[in-house]
Amino acid sequence: MPVEATRFVTWCAACDWNVDPGEPDPEPGRMEALRRRLAQRYGERLFAEVDLRPQRDASSILAHALAVLVHGVTVALAVVGVLLVVLGWGEGAVPVVGALLFAVAIALRPRFTGLPDDAPVLRRADAPRLFGLIDEIAALAGTSGVDAVVLIADANAAVTTYGIRHRRVLFIGLGFWEILTPQQRVALLGHELGHFAHGDTRHGAVTGHALRSLTLWLYFLTPDSESSLMERLTNWLLAVPRWAVHGLLRLLDRLTLRASQRAEYLADETAARAASTEAAVALMDHMLVVDAVGSALHRESVVAQSRGGGMAARREAEQGLWERLAARIHSVPEREYERLRRVSVLRGRSVDATHPPTHLRRRRLSEGEQRQAAIRCDEERAAAIAAELAAARARVAHTVIRDAAG
Repeated sequence: MPVEATRFVTWCAACDWNVDPGEPDPEPGRMEALRRRLAQRYGERLFAEVDLRPQRDASSILAHALAVLVHGVTVALAVVGVLLVVLGWGEGAVPVVGALLFAVAIALRPRFTGLPDDAPVLRRADAPRLFGLIDEIAALAGTSGVDAVVLIADANAAVTTYGIRHRRVLFIGLGFWEILTPQQRVALLGHELGHFAHGDTRHGAVTGHALRSLTLWLYFLTPDSESSLMERLTNWLLAVPRWAVHGLLRLLDRLTLRASQRAEYLADETAARAASTEAAVALMDHMLVVDAVGSALHRESVVAQSRGGGMAARREAEQGLWERLAARIHSVPEREYERLRRVSVLRGRSVDATHPPTHLRRRRLSEGEQRQAAIRCDEERAAAIAAELAAARARVAHTVIRDAAG
C-alpha cells in the first residue's frame, strides 16, 4: 500500500467507528486540570450568550485588586529589605536578613520581556505592505497596530508586549501562516489584533505580570526533595506560604478565565468581520492539523539528516520547505477534517487551558451572522507581502533544519 494511503485514519462517518483511535490525552497537573474544567464551563456558558461585549464586572475588579496586592508584596519585601540593611547596620544579622529580603524581591519582580535574538524581527521599514495590512485590520478592530513582527517556526500566532513601555509585538508562526490562504491570514491577524481591542485581562500589564509572579513564587516554594532533615524542616516551614501562593494563583486564575474566554470569542468575531465568516471558520479547521504541521517539519529535518546531514543536504532541505509543508497540509481531504472536528467535540479540545473548546468557537462562528470580508488580500497584495518576508522565511527554514538535523 502506498505510504500516502496510510496517512489518514479509516473510520465510519455513519456510526463513528474508529473516529478517535489515538491515545488518550495525557493527564494534566492539578492546576492545569482546574483550568481545563473552568475553560469548558465558561466556554459553554459564553457560547450561549448573545452579547459578549467586554464588561467590567466584579470578577475583573477583584482580579485587578488581587494583582495589585501581589505586586504590593514584592514592593514591600524590597522596601523592608532596604530599611533593614540601612537602619540595622551593625545590629548582628539584621542587615543579612534585609539583604535576603531584597534579593527575594528582585527575584520575584515582574519581568519585562524583550524581543528574541534568535528569530527575525521585522519593523515597518522592513515590511511596509505587511504592516499596512496589520494597520488596516487593527483600525477595523478599533485598536492600533504593532511595533514589531517576529517570525518563528511554530504552528501558532500570538500578540504580546515587550519592554518597559509595553510596545506591541505580533508573533507569526510560519508553520501556520504558510498553510493558510491570503484571506485566512487576514482572519488570523484579525483574531490576534482582536485581543488588543477587547482587553484580555490575563494579558494586561497588571494582571498578566501578577499571574507570572505567582507562578514564579510557587516554583521557588515547591520542594525538590526531602533527602535530609534540614530539607524536610525547610519544606515544612514553607508549607504555609506555598499553599497561600497556590490558593492566590487558583483564585486569580478563576477570576480571569471567564474574561479570557470572552476575549477569545470576541477575537473570533473580529476575524470574521475582517476576513469573512468563511475564512474565520476555515482558520478554525486549520487549527486541527497543527500537530501534523509539527510532524511534517520534523520529517523534513530527519530527511535532511538521513542524507548525510551535510551543508548541501541542509541547503536543499531549506529550499522550498514552506511550499512542501503547504502542499502536504493542503492534501488533507475534507473527510479527515470532518473526523478531526468530531474528535475535537469528543475530547473537548482547545488551543490551551485558557481558550474555549475549539468546536464551540467554530460553531458560534458558523451558526452566527454570516459576514462578508471587510478587508481583502488579493494576489497582488499577497505576493508583495511574500516578497517582504522572503529573507526571514529563509532564515526560519534554516533554523528548522539546523536545530533538528544538527
